[in-house]
Amino acid sequence: MTAVTEKPAVPGTAEEPGGAWRAVFALAVFESRRLLTRVPVLLAFAVYVGWTVWRGGRAWGDYPALQDADRATQGAPMLIGLAVLLSVNFAALRSRRHDTERHLAVLVLPRWRRTAAHALSVVAVALLTAVCVAGQFGREALRPGAIGHGSVAELLVGPLTVLLCGLFGLLLAGLVRSALAGPLLVVLFLFFFVFLSGLNDGARWLLPAVEEASANTLPSDLMGRPAAWHALYLAGLGLCLGLLAVLLAGARKPAVFAGVAGALAMTLVGGVAQSAGDSPELVKARERATVHPEQVQTCARRDGSTYCAFPEWGPRVADWAGVVDRVRSLAGGSAHEQDLVVRQRIEARYGLSSDSALTPLERPHEVTVGTAWGGNRVPEFSAAVAGVLIAGGEKAASSICDGRMVPLMWLAVGWESEPLDALRRVRLDDSVTGSAYVLQPTDGLYMTEAQTEVLRALLDLPRGEAEARVKDHWGELTAPKVTTARAAGLLGLPAPEGKDTCS
Repeated sequence: MTAVTEKPAVPGTAEEPGGAWRAVFALAVFESRRLLTRVPVLLAFAVYVGWTVWRGGRAWGDYPALQDADRATQGAPMLIGLAVLLSVNFAALRSRRHDTERHLAVLVLPRWRRTAAHALSVVAVALLTAVCVAGQFGREALRPGAIGHGSVAELLVGPLTVLLCGLFGLLLAGLVRSALAGPLLVVLFLFFFVFLSGLNDGARWLLPAVEEASANTLPSDLMGRPAAWHALYLAGLGLCLGLLAVLLAGARKPAVFAGVAGALAMTLVGGVAQSAGDSPELVKARERATVHPEQVQTCARRDGSTYCAFPEWGPRVADWAGVVDRVRSLAGGSAHEQDLVVRQRIEARYGLSSDSALTPLERPHEVTVGTAWGGNRVPEFSAAVAGVLIAGGEKAASSICDGRMVPLMWLAVGWESEPLDALRRVRLDDSVTGSAYVLQPTDGLYMTEAQTEVLRALLDLPRGEAEARVKDHWGELTAPKVTTARAAGLLGLPAPEGKDTCS
């Protein structure tokens, strides 16, 4: 009788179906923990979180446009990506530095499977970055003053950048078996970023994150950014780099070759599509929104005045109406009851790359308001409303260069709880003395040194008393060519000593 014995399968070996891949995932978990605790990665995440918290507390963050907030999540992950590039490259070269490659070669995992585990560890960090990006964007989206619509494709850029950088570092470890290659690549990447960021639109989209040169806010349907194609390009390029690293490490399986071909196709399709430029339909829509905004706006009536806004800015009407009511309450004569048309205007013909100033409107009693709100934008709009109430229109208000600037600026900042602070924010040089340009949504105004003196003296009075003096002499104060000295005398204030000439 012959006894036949079978060798039992050893759990976790290649002889057990799926055992090698379970070992790969176990190694990936281990490498993910090590990667997330590397000093460069920890510092990068700390800077990201600290920057996000600090920036979210700024005054202009109280009224975010979500089509801008999604792009704001793309810059900081690039720092994380560079840290991950260095750390992954360092981890992949660990066996070479410690001369343990010959010992690892006898284990169940060949080199290409260990490379795959490193690639999966990068995926884990990219997912953590996605959580941070979602938190950053969600914080802005939950603000009471948030308007507009964000783009999922724009939000994916940050995590995909981290993935791309990490897999690039992994591929580099297979190509150059030196720990110096990673830091040199970071320097090269920074040079590459600075060089391409100054090129035309097609070339700069080869970068992971594409920043805009202006802070111009457009309706989300006029943005014209090929965000979806760019996300496809980044995903394909990252996948291609990761599969090439596995292939270079010794994987010679048909699935790997097919994956490289598919990833390369994704990269080419996304790269070509994202450089196609603006479509004729988008160009026409931008032209219409710039030249004939009334064709695409919705108007609402509040207390006799009309407010016309692009659809996404409908919730902002109440804020505009509040400012108009406060400015009008300080005015005298017929201006106290004057109905206005507040129209939102943009310059969209050149996309996000333009910060062109808007020309003043010539229609009477019509005021321009922009797409940004909060911070300095509030006193700037207030000054525009005051100018129209005094001069009758934006075109006429833009040429005011006499004593009418005193009641104009009183209307603009006199209703604020901190009028001097509002005056500082509405002036180009952030001053409250001397002469300065006053900012508006359209062409600015010029305020002389003498006019500033008289306004400061008026603001020093109790608000009720100052309001009464302005209303009592409203007709004379708002008469064309009234001098600043005459305005001071009408208000019972000392004659100004400073210069009163416009320049």
